[in-house]
Amino acid sequence: MIIFQFFRLLYLTVLHLIAYFFLSLGKNEQDRQSLRSKWIYKYMLRMGPLYIKIGQILATRSDLIGKEIANRLRELQDNTLPSSKEYVREVFTSEVGQSIEEIFEEFSFQPIASASIAQVHEGVLQTGQRVAVKIVKKNVRQELKQNLDSVQLIVNFAHWLLPSVRQLNLPVRFQELYTLLIAQTDMRQEAACQQDIYNNFKNHSYVRIPALIPELCTSSVLVMEFMEGIKGKDAHQVDLPAPLLARRFQEAIWGMLYFDGYSHGDPHPGNIVFTKDGKVIFIDFGITVKLSEDEKWGLSSFYFACNRKEWNLAVDRFTKHFVVNKDKLLREWVQYNQEVVDVLKLHFEVRKSRWSTIAYFQDINKVLRKYEAQYTTTFTKIDLLLLSFEGFLNQIDPDIDIWANVRKFIDRFSPYMNTAVKETFDHYFSEHSPHSLELRDRAQNSLIAPTHIDRYFFPSTYPLFIKKASGCKLEDVDGNTYIDISCGYGPHFLGYAHPAVTTALIEAVQMGGVNVMGNLPEVQLAETIVNAFPSADKAIFSNSGTESALHAMRLCRVYRKRDKIAKFEGHFHGFSDQGMVSSWFRFTGSKDQPEPIDGTQGCHKGTVQETLVLQYGHPRSLERLREAADDLACVICEPMPSLMATYNQEFLMELRSLCTQLDLPLIFDEVVTGFRVAYGGVQTLAGISPDLTCLGKIIGGGLPCGAVVGKEELINIAKSSRDPFVDYESKAFIGGTMTGNSLSCSAGLAALTYLREHPEIYTRLEQQTNWLAQELLKIAQAHAIQFKVRANRSIFSLSFTHKDIKFFREKQAGSNFKANLALAYYMRRHGVYMPELHTLMLNASHTQEDLETICQAFNHSLQEMIQDNFFVM
Repeated sequence: MIIFQFFRLLYLTVLHLIAYFFLSLGKNEQDRQSLRSKWIYKYMLRMGPLYIKIGQILATRSDLIGKEIANRLRELQDNTLPSSKEYVREVFTSEVGQSIEEIFEEFSFQPIASASIAQVHEGVLQTGQRVAVKIVKKNVRQELKQNLDSVQLIVNFAHWLLPSVRQLNLPVRFQELYTLLIAQTDMRQEAACQQDIYNNFKNHSYVRIPALIPELCTSSVLVMEFMEGIKGKDAHQVDLPAPLLARRFQEAIWGMLYFDGYSHGDPHPGNIVFTKDGKVIFIDFGITVKLSEDEKWGLSSFYFACNRKEWNLAVDRFTKHFVVNKDKLLREWVQYNQEVVDVLKLHFEVRKSRWSTIAYFQDINKVLRKYEAQYTTTFTKIDLLLLSFEGFLNQIDPDIDIWANVRKFIDRFSPYMNTAVKETFDHYFSEHSPHSLELRDRAQNSLIAPTHIDRYFFPSTYPLFIKKASGCKLEDVDGNTYIDISCGYGPHFLGYAHPAVTTALIEAVQMGGVNVMGNLPEVQLAETIVNAFPSADKAIFSNSGTESALHAMRLCRVYRKRDKIAKFEGHFHGFSDQGMVSSWFRFTGSKDQPEPIDGTQGCHKGTVQETLVLQYGHPRSLERLREAADDLACVICEPMPSLMATYNQEFLMELRSLCTQLDLPLIFDEVVTGFRVAYGGVQTLAGISPDLTCLGKIIGGGLPCGAVVGKEELINIAKSSRDPFVDYESKAFIGGTMTGNSLSCSAGLAALTYLREHPEIYTRLEQQTNWLAQELLKIAQAHAIQFKVRANRSIFSLSFTHKDIKFFREKQAGSNFKANLALAYYMRRHGVYMPELHTLMLNASHTQEDLETICQAFNHSLQEMIQDNFFVM
């Protein structure tokens, strides 16, 4: 059968060529071009769905095949011969189980579009809803399989016959394409892809995905809401300037790839519709491109290095993430590296303003072939996606500079959209903060400050150097004053230099600060903390939240006689190797089954692998916890992750119940939330008692301090048995030179005593939090900016996104880091200090006037960011 199809392919091809030859005799060049375009169109149409799909892609590339042929092939995008009325009626009834008349009030048997795989009809349901009905065309699965079998025969023959072709490993690559295209004929798979991408773009300001009618979707039928608009090939009819429309389209595709890792895979004009006012509607999700978390990271890191002209690093990343069969190139690395660098320089420097993905891939592929290597399957799919996408993009706006906007995605960990904006900030801060900049430069000679000047991942370009702090106000060394909404990342809950804390601390200093010896404030602070937490019997002090988490995990390892720790993706438990696992910006594994990955370089690999990473709020996490319980020492989590500013009470209750059943200690990390969201932390709000609680920040009153509190059975593991042999065999050493020192304990005791005696602080802060969150949202909406704010009892999480975030990795993937980072500097110009990408916080000293000033600063900042092109409007 395959041989027959091959000869049929050969026969039809020769027949068309002969016909073209005789018909073109005696014609002038213009007539021959017209005849050529008609011949190619008819050939593609006659040969079947695979060739129609090839024609659809070629129709976007007038730069490769000429305008006349491209214009003719555009007919293949939505105007091929449809299946009959009788077939449509038959397949719908057999698949759905009801007749068309039973389901629809109106139904048009004349399709509004007909392409390679399916045709689309318009209908009105009995409910009155207008819908689009997509029907797989008659015999298309069989015809597509025949097309693919014929081409596969040619591919296999070429692979066997030609050594130069053999190194491309085409049979394997073609089999992947075979599977991808055959799956396109199954509307159930397309429905699943469409639903996922619909969820990703729900509430987006200018991207629309049709909503499905699930009960009417089968293997051959897809029913969705009808979205009327202007066909992609008629984009010039949209009432929006072509450059802005092109940028919106570009933002949508690159956002799918970089943020979601899940993209429409065939964005030719037949699959895109525009509304009159410029919204972008995606249809036909038969082909999609999916990237894993590792591939998303690889794509971003590769292009980031290219954009910064770090060529050797770019070659490393490209080869690591997107090249297979690397034996030869690794042996000849120096030469290979230089050849790839030459290609990168050519396309990212010389030709950057007129970027061509196809030319870039061709040049890279020449180098890979020389070293008997190939692209990964994913990179090939991205190649095909961008081939179609960029061709259409250039049709919308022939003058587009593709890379001008792509920087938002490949350089999204930098706050600047362009050089002009950076120059503006350089001038502003050199004029208004010269002493701070001088100290910044001076510090480079003697100081590494990873929490502010040299912040890991997001270094501060214009760090603050503070001379004085009081309440919620900061004064820098240049005399500038700011309203602070960082609270030092949490400790200064009462405000800077609060009288109660200051008085207690001065007295403690005058009495002589003591450590590694008992002191009254140490005992009093322990009593105060234990009384605040119903789950706590005793306390152990440490110097920080990081230490308290380390101590808690050590106690549990002794108790369970196991080493492995379960934690949740995105939950940060301090800077220890295990506390940072999968905590920040790098994730791996699937959403429901994340895998452990280093939080930073230098982490012990064994420790990282001795971590079970779960997804907070996902039901699969509880199943995985039960499965792994025998190997676990404990579970640690932030009951209310500060970067999400919310807690999942139902999930926490189920987690508590499961841990009780398994006799598995449950640790709540309330280093941030303890005494901030409530006196006694999130656990008092949720009504859930952990076995151990980690504390820090506020309990030191602004000085370094941490603590583990919890059940006596666990805490006593750190208490000496008074038998050295028993201690070594069954106890844990936990201690530090400065733990429980009288200065930290005096300050912490004063702060907690004041909070206990003034519960109205929590009520007022909750009201202020809710008010400020609503005002910030209103301001962003007034500027038509996609913006989300989550706020809960003095803690704020801001994101420039359209998404309702459920999981931490979704927040990190979907956030516009560039805008978030830049906002901090714009706000600074208007008298408000916020950290460049950290949880924002209020303290007890913020007044209504302060909140109104914050709102004014936010409003002015957004106006300026719009002017500086941070947002696609």
